[in-house]
Amino acid sequence: MLQQDYSAYTATDHHTWSVLFNRQLEKIKKVAYLNFEPGLSKLDFQPQHIPDFTLVNQKLKSITGWQIYAVPGLIDNRLFFEKMLHRQFGATTWIRKPEQLDYLEEPDMFHDVFGHIPLLTDPLICDFLHGLAEIAGRHQYAEPVIEMLARLYWYSIEFGVVSSNAGLKIYGAGILSSIGETDFCLSQKANRVPFDIEAIIAKPVIKDKFQDCYFALDSMRQLPGSLLIISEKINTLSYAS
Repeated sequence: MLQQDYSAYTATDHHTWSVLFNRQLEKIKKVAYLNFEPGLSKLDFQPQHIPDFTLVNQKLKSITGWQIYAVPGLIDNRLFFEKMLHRQFGATTWIRKPEQLDYLEEPDMFHDVFGHIPLLTDPLICDFLHGLAEIAGRHQYAEPVIEMLARLYWYSIEFGVVSSNAGLKIYGAGILSSIGETDFCLSQKANRVPFDIEAIIAKPVIKDKFQDCYFALDSMRQLPGSLLIISEKINTLSYAS
């Protein structure tokens, strides 16, 4: 099983984390979902050094019962959902090079750890992720089901936004960890539309450029409700078991 070799990180690696951490936190302070920054604090994420997975897991376990595990990069969707069924979330251990600060197509540790892990302290997010995995498991990880769930995950946990009394807030890790996507998502160029399951499962994911559509929740409480909607949708399909 892959492990994080913390001693292998160089001073350059820690400096890259620091630069990314400081500038991104400054960028999203007023626009991040309300439980994001408290999550950073609960896990004791610091700008000076890359988080140690062992220490992170000790804190996460006591907060929501979730754990993170090391992955080499993108992993198979089925394995991803199988692990989430056991409240385990994969995170890469490598960090981008200094010349890649502004853009990286494949998710690195900054995306996974800074973008995703703080929200694993939020029970609502955790329950939603576990609910996705439960649906996948009920249907024996059938590929069409996995694809539908992956699209819902993509347009929520990766690139989701939510309306609030204080304006639009970001909870998607793909935005929270990207200075460019943050600027674009909040700009007049961005296409923000109501959160709609039918539209989401019909829309393929976009991985090589800014999103051409952001599905905006009216409230975070829509996320649990979306599990029932997509589950009922899947149950109507001929391959559903």
